[in-house]
Amino acid sequence: MGFPRRPARAVTAVLATGALAALAGSVAPARAPEETERAPAGFVALREVAPGIEQDIRYAGDHNFVGERIDGYEEPECLLAEESARALTRVERDLARDGLGLRVFDCYRPQRAVDHFLRWAEDPGATEEREEFYPRVPKDRLFDEGYLAERSGHSRGGTVDLTLVDDEGRAVDMGTGFDFFDPASHPGSPEPDAEQRRARERLRSAMAARGFTPIDTEWWHFTHDEEPFPDRHFDFPVERAALRGE
Repeated sequence: MGFPRRPARAVTAVLATGALAALAGSVAPARAPEETERAPAGFVALREVAPGIEQDIRYAGDHNFVGERIDGYEEPECLLAEESARALTRVERDLARDGLGLRVFDCYRPQRAVDHFLRWAEDPGATEEREEFYPRVPKDRLFDEGYLAERSGHSRGGTVDLTLVDDEGRAVDMGTGFDFFDPASHPGSPEPDAEQRRARERLRSAMAARGFTPIDTEWWHFTHDEEPFPDRHFDFPVERAALRGE
């Protein structure tokens, strides 16, 4: 998965990824998000670079903590900066030696999607998905606890949310699901059992070996150290038509 904003409204005096923002990303940039319907040169569709990596793009459907398709997700596609996508293929290749693979849940995320999350956070009655995604953390704590922020590292194109799958395509048990906003999702949480902790460490070490840095609130969230747009945030939609040359 920025330092959290602290809006005046009580309901949004809420969560940021440790010192980083997990769900919504990293430190807020000096520049405003770039509003455009086209990606800059250098973005690719992951399935063109690494077709073997599974995709379950949650925000393009309604199986997510908001409970509806998120603004800007026009297609269930993983778009990434090319350097980050190619680094992910190297992770995939390394894991394949152990009969493991990857499944991505989210990649590039437009600012309009982050804004959708923020509007949801400001609605105290929108708690339909609480049981699955945040049963122990009050919604009005989601900013302060490190799960939502005003800017997302995903909007730079170098951050990815993902998990491991086995050689039959089954998700490896990590102790919690994706976007489970809870201390149990922290990589160092003692709540998962020994096997689940080993699985988290296997993912973490594989990603770190290829230049991806984790955060301290979500076991699934990694940012590529050599992301090409470290100080830019984008707002083009998640769809193949947004890519140059498509």
